[in-house]
Amino acid sequence: MANRLNQVYAHLSNHTNNAKDMSADIFQSVPLAPPDSIFKLIAAYQADTFPQKVNVSVGAYRDDDNKPWVLPVVKRATEILLNDASLDHEYLSITGLPEFTSAAGKLVLGPNSQAISEGRLVSVQTISGTGANHLGALFLSRFYDFNGSKQVYLSNPTWVNHHAIFKNVGITPVTYPYFDPQTLGVDFDGLKSTLENAPTGSIILLHACAHNPTGVDPTQEQWKYMAEILLSKKHFAFFDSAYQGFASGDLDHDAWAARYFAEKGVPMLICQSFAKNAGLYGERVGALHIIASTAEAATRIKSQLSVLQRSEISNPPAHGARLMSLILNNQELFVEWNRDIKTMAHRIISMREELYRLLTEEFKTPGSWDHILKQIGMFSFTGLNQQQSQTLIEKAHVYLTNNGRISMAGLNTHNIRYFAESLDKVVRGEL
Repeated sequence: MANRLNQVYAHLSNHTNNAKDMSADIFQSVPLAPPDSIFKLIAAYQADTFPQKVNVSVGAYRDDDNKPWVLPVVKRATEILLNDASLDHEYLSITGLPEFTSAAGKLVLGPNSQAISEGRLVSVQTISGTGANHLGALFLSRFYDFNGSKQVYLSNPTWVNHHAIFKNVGITPVTYPYFDPQTLGVDFDGLKSTLENAPTGSIILLHACAHNPTGVDPTQEQWKYMAEILLSKKHFAFFDSAYQGFASGDLDHDAWAARYFAEKGVPMLICQSFAKNAGLYGERVGALHIIASTAEAATRIKSQLSVLQRSEISNPPAHGARLMSLILNNQELFVEWNRDIKTMAHRIISMREELYRLLTEEFKTPGSWDHILKQIGMFSFTGLNQQQSQTLIEKAHVYLTNNGRISMAGLNTHNIRYFAESLDKVVRGEL
């Protein structure tokens, strides 16, 4: 009997070992993915012991002491939620917190939006702006008539995640000229030519304000011209709005382009994030808004978005949405939020002004630096090339992306002189 048991155990042991071997072999061919470039820079910065190191790579707001800033209005809203005995941790609906999505739609399109008053706006809570981009892309991949060419037009350059998001749902990204490296401004002739010559009904991704990564936006006259082309060509506008209020300090000003397109009747959707303008990076608060042609069509669109969302995240998270719902729907908190937004935007603007002053007046750095003031929002394309950017990292301990993009929020009164001095040296070839 004992021998028989030993034989059974031996058989089971061999079977288990073989199963383990087979399991281990299944994924042997999976290639090692390269690390995310931004998070790689952050890790290098954190490991650096150089006392004057500067991090201008990360797209997150920092105060003048280089610390993350929790908005005072967010602290107040958090206290309100903590003392609300009626709150629980039950699921939200599949499409999110209605008080939040309704207020978020009014924020981006304006309280007098015709699409809202006519019941044509579909609003769904998402996992921040990235989730909104994904859900919007997924919906279009299922229901948009691509006329045979399943493509989306992205600005060159654009936020790196845009390419991956569309590829992941089977839509091919193609780029259109946007940034002119000679003028460090918008290549409007190239942009306009693309819009005019793209196949009828093309999807055009547009950054609503504070273009990432260049910090360069079209003028209102250029936006108007673009709207006319989109209308005449029956193109679809895919707006990414990640910086409303954060760019200029004025919520209405930064929503101008999206509101104008909506008023003109351009077919469109809007991806909205509250990571930057409310400092809710980790709460992942966002919304997707689609403008339908009729209220009946809006109902059908929302039903399909519910199906898609259910299969992926089931229900969006509650805490961040509750915070933003309080801030957006309470007049006192909303006014305070506007003040907080101005604090962030104006600090960044002051850094632009001081960097420009240092480069042009004190260091007299070769070249034109007007673009530092003309660009808007968190990011700035400095005009530095890849070699110069790498030199700044290796020799000056200044961490930026290899295309010369910097986050103005990483500059403060303590490090801006060192940064400007290092930039001056690398431009002169003295670093």
